[in-house]
Amino acid sequence: MVKSIQDTTTLHNGVKMPWVGLGVYKAEEGEEVIRAVKAAISAGYRSIDTASLYQNEEGVGKAIKECGVPREELFITTKVWNTDQGYDSTLTAFEESRKKLDLDYVDLYLVHWPVKEKYKETWRALEKLYKDGKVKAIGVSNFQIHHLEDIMADCEIKPMVNQVECHPQLSQKELLAFCKENDIQLEAWRPLLKGEILNDPVLTKIAEQHQKSVAQVTLRWHLQNGIVVIPKSVNENRIKENGALFDFELSPDEMRQIDALNINKRNGQDPDNFKF
Repeated sequence: MVKSIQDTTTLHNGVKMPWVGLGVYKAEEGEEVIRAVKAAISAGYRSIDTASLYQNEEGVGKAIKECGVPREELFITTKVWNTDQGYDSTLTAFEESRKKLDLDYVDLYLVHWPVKEKYKETWRALEKLYKDGKVKAIGVSNFQIHHLEDIMADCEIKPMVNQVECHPQLSQKELLAFCKENDIQLEAWRPLLKGEILNDPVLTKIAEQHQKSVAQVTLRWHLQNGIVVIPKSVNENRIKENGALFDFELSPDEMRQIDALNINKRNGQDPDNFKF
């Protein structure tokens, strides 16, 4: 089981990806995102998740340069946005992201959403970036089972990661099972449902029993389900708390209680009805 914040899962190409990372969606470019990334790295995090959409890649890159941890010890993810999808435009978008991050390579590059009629060409571009050594791993985000099956029907390299909305009210069990069967690592964005679950009585009771926060219990539930987490915060204390998940374990009964909270509730967009 995961024993520390720097423990990793091994992707199907052998690349090691940390189980816990910092998400920086809506962290403001400049001092806010720089401070958050530095606080996370200081607290032991080694994975940072950004995207071209977030418009804070330059700040993330600056924090990486100034954090005092060697580049090769960090795992940096970014994503191609919907309006940049397609083969040539994805290659261009990647180069723009790489320059903003000021990195020689990116650890994980993701297709942000399954844009109809475009995501397969986009994936072909990611395969080229991977083969050219510009990215260590490639994956997708917000892909349902049918999207993954469509990609895998004729791709050269199957996705290594699928990053999706996942939390106790949207447990994604069917998708998780599919990804495990196909050696694709599932990763959860919005793992705490933007804080909406922090007053849930079931989670509150379990948290009290472990003398932990509801956020910590929820993130631990993800990890014990084999899901990578990237909770977003710009608050240093919360960043530290979200990374302190390794001195307790949820029992099988507690896991079942949390599983039972699922109501298939999406807080974000539905990938099948997304307004691209």
